[in-house]
Amino acid sequence: MSTNTGTNTGTDTGNTDTGNTDTDTASGTPERTTVVPARAPWSAVVHTGETLTITDLHGNQAVDFLLYDAHDTSVRYSAPDTIHAQGGIFLTTGSVLMSNEHTPLMTVTADDVGRHDTVGGACSKESNSLRYGHHTWSQHACVDNFLAEGAKHGLGKRDLVSNINWYMNVPVEKDGTLGIVDGISAPGLSLTLRAERDVLVLVSNCPQINNPCNGFDPTAVRMTITEAAGT
Repeated sequence: MSTNTGTNTGTDTGNTDTGNTDTDTASGTPERTTVVPARAPWSAVVHTGETLTITDLHGNQAVDFLLYDAHDTSVRYSAPDTIHAQGGIFLTTGSVLMSNEHTPLMTVTADDVGRHDTVGGACSKESNSLRYGHHTWSQHACVDNFLAEGAKHGLGKRDLVSNINWYMNVPVEKDGTLGIVDGISAPGLSLTLRAERDVLVLVSNCPQINNPCNGFDPTAVRMTITEAAGT
C-alpha cells in the first residue's frame, strides 16, 4: 500500500490548546506548529531534511508514535531493526529509527529527557480490559487513534506495528519484567527528529488514565515541523 501526501493534519476537539500556525523562526526558517489536544490523534508528512520537534507542554505525557515511508507505506518503523541497530531498547539523541528494510527513517537529533520507550506498545480496548477490568472497555485508546488517523492515509489495522512511546517510562526489571511508572519528563521538555526520507508520522497523544504513563491526567503536546535549511 502506498500513499503520497504533502499535507499535515490535526484533530480539533474543541480544546482551547488546539492551534495550527505557520511561522518563521529568528533565522527565517519556516515552521508549521500544531498543538495536539489531550487524547487526540495527529499525522503529518515530514519531508527529507525537515525536523519534527515534539514538546511535552505540561509534563508526564506519553506520545505514541508510528512512522512510514510517505511514498510506500509497506516500508515502516521496525522496533526490532531499531533495537538491533543501536544495541539497546531506549531511544535518545543519536538514535536512528529504522524501517523493516533496515534503512533509516528518522534520527533523534536532540532530546531533553534522555530515555524513551520502544517496547511498551499502544493501549487498546482489549489490553485495558485485560489489565484493568471490563469497566474500561468504553475508554478511548491509542489503537483507536491510530486507526482513525491512519485511515486518512489509506492505512488499516494490518498496518499497525509496534510503536514508540515518547516520554513514557518503562523500566526493565532484573527478572525481565516491564513496569509502567511515573514519567521522567517535565513541562516544556522536547525532542527533535530529522527525517532521513519523506516520512508519514502518525501520533496518538495517549489517552490512558489507568496507569501513571500520563500522570492519570492526559494533556496537550506541541508538534513543530521546521523546514530544512536552504529549502
